[in-house]
Amino acid sequence: MATTLQTLWNASNASHVRQRLYDVLRHAIIRLALAPGQALSEKEIADTFNVSRQPVREAFIRLSEAGLVEVRPQRGTFVVKISPQAVYSARFVREAIEVAVAKSAAEEGLSRRGLDELFELVERQRRSIGGGDYDRFYVLDEEFHQTLSREAGHESAWRFTEEVKAHFDRVRYISVPDGTPLETLTEQHGQIVEAIAARDPVSAERAVKTHLRELLTSLPRLIERFPDLFDTH
Repeated sequence: MATTLQTLWNASNASHVRQRLYDVLRHAIIRLALAPGQALSEKEIADTFNVSRQPVREAFIRLSEAGLVEVRPQRGTFVVKISPQAVYSARFVREAIEVAVAKSAAEEGLSRRGLDELFELVERQRRSIGGGDYDRFYVLDEEFHQTLSREAGHESAWRFTEEVKAHFDRVRYISVPDGTPLETLTEQHGQIVEAIAARDPVSAERAVKTHLRELLTSLPRLIERFPDLFDTH
């Protein structure tokens, strides 16, 4: 665990220790480096990053507010299991936001540079599939949606989405490559960009909805395959 956390720490570009610590732990939970149900030790994490316990404690509080950890009095802090209901709720919120972003992009238009960047991200995802680099595919998927929000002039919408989609992201991560075929997801990204480039908001809305609802199809199958990761009670 310590090696994985240190790798994420070195990759973080956050300038403040508190934010950096929160980002690292959040990413570790989403990517299952910190597994659902796992106990977290303030001292162990503080020692891993050579920081005091105070920022670790603050990170635990923020992670608790995000629904990713549970602080149990007299027992400790634990990574929560994935809640299917929280996944459905996060998908609902994310769809509402990203449909609005895509429709805005199609109606207002994107710069040639912005469209080229999105098409390039789609192509890079295709290449990552060929190389079997699933972690890279996940990173590029995030970059695609963030870039679309930024180029459409709604980067704040992406930041809000990030705060509410943690459980959704955990399922997305384990669904690569065990859920919807990656080729399908990549093709859907391409359809979103093509609809925006054609200035077709109806098609853009439809493409985003189709893309984000893929998880609804794969979630039951993932719960059956990885029952220990989910809280189904």
